[in-house]
Amino acid sequence: MRSCLAWLGVLLLVSPCAQAQVELPLLFSDGAVVQRDHPLPVWGWAAPGAKIRVDFDGRSATATAAADGSWRVELPAHAAGGPYALRVRGDGETVTVQDVLVGDVWLASGQSNMEWPLLQTDGAPAEMARANDPQIRHFKVPISWSEKPEARLAGGQWQAASPQTVGEFSAVGYYFARELRAATGVPIGIIDSSWGGSSIEAWMDTDMLGLDTAGLAEKLRKKREADAVVEQRTRGLLARWQAQPPAGPSAWAAHELDESDWAEIKAPGSWESQGYAGMDGVAWYRTAFELTAREIGGELVLGLGQIDDSDRVWVNGQPVGGMEKSWNVARVYRVPASVLRAGLNTIAVQVTDTGGGGGITGGADLLYVEPAGGKRRSLAGDWKFRTAEVTVSLQGDKNQTDTLLYNQMIRPLEPYPLSGVIWYQGESNASTEGAYRYREQFASMIRGWRGKWHQPKLPFLWVQLANWISGGDRVGAGRVIESPWAVLRESQTATLALPATGQAVTIDVGDAEDIHPRDKRTVGHRLALAARHVAYGEDLVYSGPVYRAMTVEDHRAVLSFDLLGSALAVRGGGQAARGFEIAGPDKVFHPAQASIVGDTVVVHSPKVPQPAAVRYAWSDNPVDADLINREGLPASPFRTAQW
Repeated sequence: MRSCLAWLGVLLLVSPCAQAQVELPLLFSDGAVVQRDHPLPVWGWAAPGAKIRVDFDGRSATATAAADGSWRVELPAHAAGGPYALRVRGDGETVTVQDVLVGDVWLASGQSNMEWPLLQTDGAPAEMARANDPQIRHFKVPISWSEKPEARLAGGQWQAASPQTVGEFSAVGYYFARELRAATGVPIGIIDSSWGGSSIEAWMDTDMLGLDTAGLAEKLRKKREADAVVEQRTRGLLARWQAQPPAGPSAWAAHELDESDWAEIKAPGSWESQGYAGMDGVAWYRTAFELTAREIGGELVLGLGQIDDSDRVWVNGQPVGGMEKSWNVARVYRVPASVLRAGLNTIAVQVTDTGGGGGITGGADLLYVEPAGGKRRSLAGDWKFRTAEVTVSLQGDKNQTDTLLYNQMIRPLEPYPLSGVIWYQGESNASTEGAYRYREQFASMIRGWRGKWHQPKLPFLWVQLANWISGGDRVGAGRVIESPWAVLRESQTATLALPATGQAVTIDVGDAEDIHPRDKRTVGHRLALAARHVAYGEDLVYSGPVYRAMTVEDHRAVLSFDLLGSALAVRGGGQAARGFEIAGPDKVFHPAQASIVGDTVVVHSPKVPQPAAVRYAWSDNPVDADLINREGLPASPFRTAQW
């Protein structure tokens, strides 16, 4: 996936202060935002015994470096403002951090929907063009991992929002920050520490996971052994290809080519899932299709799915297209008639993957040829495949391993005061086994992070999983029997029992065909509403209706809700609501009729004379669920009985 090895380059960079005797964490670098109205710890490293003095806007503090070189001071709380300079002196060295703002700092964490850059979202060009607010700043923690808790980040720097920089910001984080800037008038800093595809276990330490040191060490040992076996298997498959193309890379794009030593691979499908786990670099795909004499008279449309990360494409040996670093974008290329021929036509695709998943991916319907005036036909199926220049390392799956991301991507942040946390994760845990367990893990992680920051009521806000056809729902007789995504949403909602928490429901703004919906503006807006209430104490409607209780009256289930200052409504108007199912004592759910009556929803079905339970939006992709409040915020999915 997108730049999963990008952080390696960062490791080669050395900050200016790192060459002096006095070293500061990368968070204390030019352009930093520090938390207002909160004692400000400043820490770092120096020669053992060094006398350290820290100055910031007329305030100062001193310390002596310990035997291991570490030191720490605490400056008094400071009101919002700036820019200021932070100066640290020790043993004749001075480190100066310029352009420091005092405002509100939020940690944004989770998996790819939090990591997703603004550049690749709906309305990005217009949003980027007007992103001229230097008091919104973003710090991207590079994806990295460690088997032991680390004190230093692997890299990262602060960037102010501008048309040139904001495209790479976390889209959710940026829209969230933009709204908080408007609401509070203070500088907003977003620390983006996220990694696509990560599990919640990777963001927790041993205490949060309930593991002892020996148990974790054994688990990691087994993981290393398993990785070694997988790497050996991948290298064994690659051993068949030693020769490089005889006359430059494009030689493998030729119309006529001896493919006898090429392997077969399924497209769509990542190459990792087909035996090439841990492989990154350049590989080639080839296939062929037939055209009639009539079909070569006009332009042909070629669909090649979502290619991870970059591609170059040839038809009959002629270049027809390519894209760079666009792993989430469906390729559609137009092939001129001059390139086509009656009979056999060949397609060659050079794929370059920089880390994580690689290959031709996406839905099978995205792979096709469609001749002018002809019928579209599928290219999904067996393709020819071989590698060119590749490396093998199981770096990409470290985001699934207990504690590894916490150790390197969270632990070094902990002394840095925060206004709160925004979290978008759960897709990787939405399995039959993991979805229910998530409610305990999530609560444990929140309590754990609050403890590490010594902020027991640190505001913690999250995005409930959006609608998407996950493939995980088990359906029978036209009804959902089991839905891991629905259960994980329930687990997220259950975590609202913790104080100072909030949830943004997004079952109405997902994409049924794509786990990465492009509407991040709505997500950021709903998180900002929750923040304005939970963190800033504003009296406003920040959530849709939340189920509270059920009673039975005259063969009908009557549902009551916590309305949070609003009123029930239906998207599109009217009183009849969709997305409800009802069951009797037999525990078989049937589609139900539902209508708003005052502050309740009355649910019934002629097939269920004795209602025992109701559920709402209970599937991975509940697109028909339309219960909202008058502000347009959707009701959270629920079930009245956990059968």
